[in-house]
Amino acid sequence: MGIDRLKFLILLSLLTILFSGVSRGQVIVDKTVAVVSDGTRRPQLITYSDLLWQLALQPGVPLENPRSEDLDQALQTVINQRIFALEAERLPRTAPSDKEIAAKINETLGFFPTATAFETRLKQVGFESVKDEAFERLIARRVAIEKYIEFRFESFVVVTSDEEARYYRDIYTPEFRRRSPGLLLPPLEEKRPEIRSILTNQKIAAGIERFLDEAKRRVQIEILIEV
Repeated sequence: MGIDRLKFLILLSLLTILFSGVSRGQVIVDKTVAVVSDGTRRPQLITYSDLLWQLALQPGVPLENPRSEDLDQALQTVINQRIFALEAERLPRTAPSDKEIAAKINETLGFFPTATAFETRLKQVGFESVKDEAFERLIARRVAIEKYIEFRFESFVVVTSDEEARYYRDIYTPEFRRRSPGLLLPPLEEKRPEIRSILTNQKIAAGIERFLDEAKRRVQIEILIEV
């Protein structure tokens, strides 16, 4: 590693660049936790706030004194998001619309007991509300990544009728008979849409996993602080 690169990483590891005041007057000192770079674009910095923001969107995960395992999982998730963001820049697309951002926020709210409960979590990590511009920018980035994933993976998935029949025979039928002994087995044609959806999602997940495995061999991921 060159001297300039080493100095750069040391600087980032000590950086305290963002100070976000939460509703109780508390100040969160933000530090750079990791850097993701493909060598051709500006490095993607991952801060401690990025991890807290990720945790805030996950129902049931504690935000006060967050657990190390939760922070580590959040870090891996955000690293994957940064890799997708770098790749998405290679294929410029229309920015998410206000309608798409609002729809994503409403979808996220649906995972929490009430809108108030969700906004309470947002305030714990420095956002004022779901109308906070910084929060809307965060959601906009997520929508952009989802649109890229949909284009990059979902658009090219093909599920054949033979694959549907095989899944019905080898997986659906045994599982149905185990769960519902004595009931009449639904015919393949009735279950075909459900099976097609399952197989499509499996292929998308497999494609994403392969992509990330390959991408992580191309990009540089520097973990500066253990969480």
